[in-house]
Amino acid sequence: MDQQERIQAAAKFLLQAPPGEINDVLNDIREIISDDDALQAGVQSSLQEYNLEQFVTADIPGHDHQVIVSEAGRVEVAEGGEERFLDPRSKTTFAFDHLRLEASDPQPAEVDEDAEQTRSSLEASATTYLAAHFHDGVTSVFSVPSTSKKFIVQIVANKYNPTNFWSGRWRSEYRIDLESSKVEGKILVNVHYYEQGNVQLSTTHDTSFDIPPSVQSAPPKQAAEKIVALIENEEGKYQVSLNDGYHDMAEKTFKGLRRALPLTRQKLDWDRVLGYKLGAELSNSRGTLGGAQQGFKK
Repeated sequence: MDQQERIQAAAKFLLQAPPGEINDVLNDIREIISDDDALQAGVQSSLQEYNLEQFVTADIPGHDHQVIVSEAGRVEVAEGGEERFLDPRSKTTFAFDHLRLEASDPQPAEVDEDAEQTRSSLEASATTYLAAHFHDGVTSVFSVPSTSKKFIVQIVANKYNPTNFWSGRWRSEYRIDLESSKVEGKILVNVHYYEQGNVQLSTTHDTSFDIPPSVQSAPPKQAAEKIVALIENEEGKYQVSLNDGYHDMAEKTFKGLRRALPLTRQKLDWDRVLGYKLGAELSNSRGTLGGAQQGFKK
């Protein structure tokens, strides 16, 4: 395998990096490639793709909040121009370094004033929701260009616990259409548990629901509160279903995968599975995969 082929393989590895571990993957790849300039040039597009998909966050110079860097906030630029992203809260655009994860060069941005009252109300309600249910969560709310009736709410929460060998990320996105009274959403959860092994959870949940007629006639602040309450209900139900899944995984799935006899040639007492570390961790909704997911939400 020549150098270019190794760099292409490295770019694919980066896209599969677990939450909070992309620097570890990149450093391991550096040892293989041994050419930082070629590596940086070769994986730049993969870093960009990874960051946008994973909802990385950025500190905006001159402001005390973070914004989600994603496709929803990408600003159209002239061909050959610098890629920029929007922070709707501060009404600025900024350049973003996908390697260093740093925002720079903030500039004032024009916003759709017809949509701003509803957008800012959704943002305020989503921020309140995060403060009540998430640890270190970030939300950004974008209005869809060319319409004052469509909005995108994005949420991301990260929990890194390398001391106990796990990391996790909760992402969710909701596309709100006030014209059709519909909300289309998706929730993505990624968890990596790697103590004496390598167990990963990657799951996507699609959801949709109608906006009640009463919300349509409500003022922006009250309408936003009701829409976010519906989002809270959807995410709460999904968290419960995940916890139930962890329980079934320990009680049923892993038993179905067992060999007739382990390498010790002694039968495994599955009635005492909680005495074994992996089984105990997977059965405990606040341990390993369950604990990481629980760690996103209070």
